[in-house]
Amino acid sequence: MKKIAVLFLFLQMFAVQAFAQQYKYHIVKQGETTSQIARQYNISEETLFKYNPDARRGIKPQGKLVVPINVRQDQTVRQDPGDANVQFEMHRVKRQETLFSLSQQYNVSIEDIKRFNKHLYSEELRRGEKIRIPKNIAAAEKPSTVPSASNPLDLSVKEHVVLPQEGWFGISRKYNVTQEDLKRLNPEITDLQPGMVLKIRNGDVKKVVDVDGNLFKYYQVQPQENLFRLTERFGISKDSLIALNPALADGLKAGMVLKIPNLESTAVEAYTESATVNLERRITNFDSKNLVVMLPFNKNKIVATDSSSNVAERIKNDKVMQVSLDFYSGVLMAVDSAKAMGISSKITFLDTEGNSGKVNVLLNTHNFDGVDAVIGPLVQSTVETAARGLERRNIPVVSPLTTKEAGSISNFLQTVPTDEMLTDAMLSYISENSAGKNVVIIADNYEKRRKLSAALPSAKVVSPGESGSISQGAMAAALDNTRPNWVIMESNKIGLLSNATSFLNSKADSHKVTLFTTDRNKSFDSDIISNSHLAKLNFHYPSVERAFDPEKNRDFIKKYEEKYGVTPNRFAVRGFDVTYDVLLRLASAEDLYASINEEGTTQYVENKFDYDHRPGGGYMNKAIYILAYDRDLNLKVVQ
Repeated sequence: MKKIAVLFLFLQMFAVQAFAQQYKYHIVKQGETTSQIARQYNISEETLFKYNPDARRGIKPQGKLVVPINVRQDQTVRQDPGDANVQFEMHRVKRQETLFSLSQQYNVSIEDIKRFNKHLYSEELRRGEKIRIPKNIAAAEKPSTVPSASNPLDLSVKEHVVLPQEGWFGISRKYNVTQEDLKRLNPEITDLQPGMVLKIRNGDVKKVVDVDGNLFKYYQVQPQENLFRLTERFGISKDSLIALNPALADGLKAGMVLKIPNLESTAVEAYTESATVNLERRITNFDSKNLVVMLPFNKNKIVATDSSSNVAERIKNDKVMQVSLDFYSGVLMAVDSAKAMGISSKITFLDTEGNSGKVNVLLNTHNFDGVDAVIGPLVQSTVETAARGLERRNIPVVSPLTTKEAGSISNFLQTVPTDEMLTDAMLSYISENSAGKNVVIIADNYEKRRKLSAALPSAKVVSPGESGSISQGAMAAALDNTRPNWVIMESNKIGLLSNATSFLNSKADSHKVTLFTTDRNKSFDSDIISNSHLAKLNFHYPSVERAFDPEKNRDFIKKYEEKYGVTPNRFAVRGFDVTYDVLLRLASAEDLYASINEEGTTQYVENKFDYDHRPGGGYMNKAIYILAYDRDLNLKVVQ
């Protein structure tokens, strides 16, 4: 029934229209005021009240405020009463600009910039935002007191902006002072609220203090230390250190307290490996987005006189139509989610009917002026036809499902890594982590066996006999009971896989066997292959999609189920992830190409995207997961 409802929705020529006025919801944080919120969005408080009349009587945490995001503003911003004589210049933040560079450009202190843009005490500069620069304040920034070598601790009073969920204990631990001392310095504050500014005087600070459940540590910078020494000392890249401590963009200073990874904690590996870019926090381009989505709906097969039961039967027997409708439902979910972020869009759906001839007709009859990107078609021949037809106009064509590398097409964006890329990613993971392991290759394909042996020259190789089966004696001889055994299994024959995994399962504990494959083909899903065996063998494989996590993606699942009455399948999720990524990339840069060149890896419900420019033209997503079963049959991301 869900697919019928989605099809009828399409047949009604659904399209999301751009609104003349754009809005977004702002969720009120603890301690926020209407004045602060208005300043955050560069609107007047009266404008905020215009769209939220009840806000005049007060606002509450977690409340929703409607915020207009393309209202024309005068250059004059309402000033605080104490700053009546200060004049301001509005500055729109450009890429790579920092507080330090702005202070040099306008000859004002960093502290003065923060004082008149108070959100910068607890937030970083965002590209595209407008901030106030004071013009008639003494330019020279007061020199900071550098702690002496004999007493490396800065005992001057400084300020700390309270972050969400921070309490007296956490702050006192950070600065190594007692809670009583903190409260004595701040007698007017009884209940901590996010955004409050506390007076702080460092105590006898230890050089390194464990924080955040041992995931990170705090380290106080000593005189004469530089970034190179710190990156070498703590085994972290300069970029990662700055990402954890944005204040470093303004320069390293003695006495600063830095957040650094605790390399003794295994959990920090997951943090560094899974670091992705959140484009929802980088939205700067609020122009309405114009997308065309080309899918093989095959609505030409639906006769106007068909009953609902006939339509349902046609859908049931047409796998392509099923995939298209599932993908289509995910696109609509992405459009709704983007709208909630203030991104309006116009989406036009075109039915390719599954053939290249129809695609050419659509290219010649549909107006593609002003189109930011085309998503689809789904299969290789039709999506390449669309890309070649739009290449001269430089309109990016995003291929959502194809796995074969396209020819030389400059505007072609392939979102699914190729099978060869999956194999290479798995081999790279094994090669980098197999020190001290006994690696065994079991493969019934000569070319695959040769490639694995070339990549892992020290590995033992077990080949099938004349009957095509693998003898248990040969497998037993290849195992080593003095060190862990990493076995790479390559086959699409169910019988061979079943016998091999069953035998390896019997040796899993005594020989510490872990099973790998570079190609998790459909044979692994056979009922004859025991999932409990795969779980006990900690089965590892490469994947385009990560494990669907109902807890982390609870909101998405709930909204989808409310709209369609069923849980989203992989094609619906794929439609959401691809479309939402395209919309966010368009909203965070001038166009899709600029975003690909500027931004890093993005990640959504099941998929992640990190594009490389192909030498032959176009772009390829290189983001791949390495997944593994644990003994409870839970699927985990290990890389």
